[in-house]
Amino acid sequence: MNLFNFSYQAILLKILMLPGIVVGLSFHEFAHAWVSDRLGDPTPRRQGRLTLNPLAHIDWLGFAALLLVGFGWGKPVQINPAYYKNRRRDEFLVGIAGITMNLILAVLFSIPVRLLRNIYLSSSIFAVVIENLFLILMYAVMINLVLMVFNLIPCPPLDGWGIITQIFKLDRHEWWYSVYQRGTWILLLLIVFNITDMILTPIVSFMMNILVYR
Repeated sequence: MNLFNFSYQAILLKILMLPGIVVGLSFHEFAHAWVSDRLGDPTPRRQGRLTLNPLAHIDWLGFAALLLVGFGWGKPVQINPAYYKNRRRDEFLVGIAGITMNLILAVLFSIPVRLLRNIYLSSSIFAVVIENLFLILMYAVMINLVLMVFNLIPCPPLDGWGIITQIFKLDRHEWWYSVYQRGTWILLLLIVFNITDMILTPIVSFMMNILVYR
């Protein structure tokens, strides 16, 4: 019976996290596509990425990773910087767009979370509904913060790598291409050796404390 209860709670937790994951990943990739399109690049529009439809943006492996281990990714938006008027500036803006979107979503979701936190209802039925709604919104805040911080890690293929590349003009160095080509393996090592968790946990906890608990 205890094992059954544990399994039920684990499944319920994942269900409550689903809306935040779907919204966080979809809006993150849409933001990349929208900004690139506004800067003159028709590539995302041609590939059907200028939409909030989750099916256009979700990478199922990244989706599963976020659901199971707490961080993940969407299907990368393909861009063509040749269309940009100011390539370095515009690549920076496209790179930071997804992260900014996740921060905006976290802040927006935190507003009803703070309102619902102090609501107490006498009816048990409504209490359960309010509690589950509260948890869905709270996980949405947390997941968007995780996506934001995770993508800020300066390691290819994450957004953080592109951002620091444009700020410090790192692509002028020969070693940049070597690191870029091995980025996925470097990221896997960071995950295996728990370095990503060491980065995510304190920052996300700090921001959750500001947005939700204070």
